[in-house]
Amino acid sequence: MKKQTIAIDTKSVRPDVYGSLSVPLYTNVSFEFDDASLMADVFTGRVKAPDYARVENPTVTNLEYRVQRLSGAAHVTAFNSGMAAISNILFAVTAKGRRIITSRHLFGNTLSLITGTLKRFGVESTLCDLTNTDEVEAAADDDSCCIYLEIMTNPQLEVADLKALSQIARKRGIPLIADSTVIPFTETSLKDLGVDVEVLSSTKYLSGGGTSLGGLVLDYGTFPQINERIKGDLLFNVGAYMNPYSAYQQTLGLETLDVRYKRQAANALYIAQELRKIKGIERVTYTGLEDNPFYELARKQFGPTSGAMIAIDLKSKDACFRFLNNLKLVHRATNLFDNRTLAIHPASTIFGLFPEQQLRENDVRDTTIRLSIGLEDPDDILEDIRLAIG
Repeated sequence: MKKQTIAIDTKSVRPDVYGSLSVPLYTNVSFEFDDASLMADVFTGRVKAPDYARVENPTVTNLEYRVQRLSGAAHVTAFNSGMAAISNILFAVTAKGRRIITSRHLFGNTLSLITGTLKRFGVESTLCDLTNTDEVEAAADDDSCCIYLEIMTNPQLEVADLKALSQIARKRGIPLIADSTVIPFTETSLKDLGVDVEVLSSTKYLSGGGTSLGGLVLDYGTFPQINERIKGDLLFNVGAYMNPYSAYQQTLGLETLDVRYKRQAANALYIAQELRKIKGIERVTYTGLEDNPFYELARKQFGPTSGAMIAIDLKSKDACFRFLNNLKLVHRATNLFDNRTLAIHPASTIFGLFPEQQLRENDVRDTTIRLSIGLEDPDDILEDIRLAIG
C-alpha cells in the first residue's frame, strides 16, 4: 500500500470491542488484569500489553504503530513534546564524560539543552560546521557518543550531507541522530541516508493545525541499546510519555498529513519565488529556490519538496518589528507548520536570552523574520506581506 493509504487504513494494534473506525481515546490511567500471573508478565515485559498509562497507553500505541509502518523504523516512541523526545534520545546515548558532536545551528532550546542542561551533568559538546566533513572527522574522538543535527536548520535553513556524516559516525561506532521536524518522514527515508535515529516535533506537521504537543523518536535499530534504555529506563524514570488526547489528535492529523504537507510546500515555493519581487525584502532563504546553495543536496536527500519554512531578511530589526506589527492575516506566533501562516522574529524571541556574541556565532541575525507557510490561499498571504512591508 502507498503511504497515504497506510496512514488512514492501518488497523489498530488490538481490535476495538465496538469496531470503531477511528482510533478510540483511552484517557484512563490503570488497566485491569485477568490474574496475577498475567499482571506479573506484563509488568516485566514478558507479555506486551499496557500496564500503566505513564509507560503505555492504547491510543498512544496506535499512533506509534502507524508511524512505525509509515517510516520503516524498528521502534517508535511518542513523547509529550518535541523537546521531551530530543531530551530522551540524548539521555539514552550520553553519560558523564561523553561528548555530543553537533552544530551551533540548532533550535534555541536544543542548543541550550546540549550546552547548558546536559553540561551540568558532565556531558560535553563540540560545536562545529557539520557541512565541513573534515572538521567533523577531526572532532570525533573516543569520547564522542553521537553526531546530532537538524536536517534543515531553524532558522538558517542549512543542509548537511547525511551520508557523509553517517560514514564518520560508522567509523567511530556512534549513532547519527537527526531532527527531521522540517521535512516529514513520509517524504524521505533518512534510514537510507544513514541516519540511525530520527527525532521530531510532532507538534508541527503531524498535529494538523497546532492542536497538540508531541514528539517522536524513530529508532532504526542499528544501536539496540538505545531502545532498551528508552523503553526499559527512561519511560519509567523520566515520565515524558505522550498523553492520550494528543495521540488521538495526532493520529487524526497523520491521516491528512500528506495532502496538507504537499499544499503547504507548494504554497511555500510559490511565495518564496514571489517574495523576491517585493521591494524592502533584502534576502529570501528557501532551499526550494534553484540558486540556494543547498538546493541540489536538499533535493537529493529529501525529494522534490522543501518544506514550509521561509526566512526573509529586512533592512533592520526595527523594520522587522514594523513588519510584524503591520500584519493583518499572517499571525504573530511561534510554532511551525500550523494550518495558519505564522511569523516570528527569532533573534528577539526563540533566541531572545542569548547574548549578542552567541547570536552572531549562531548566524541568528537581527534582520531575519521566520515565516511558517500555512494553507491559506498563497496570493492572500503575499498581499498581506506586501502591505505589511509597504
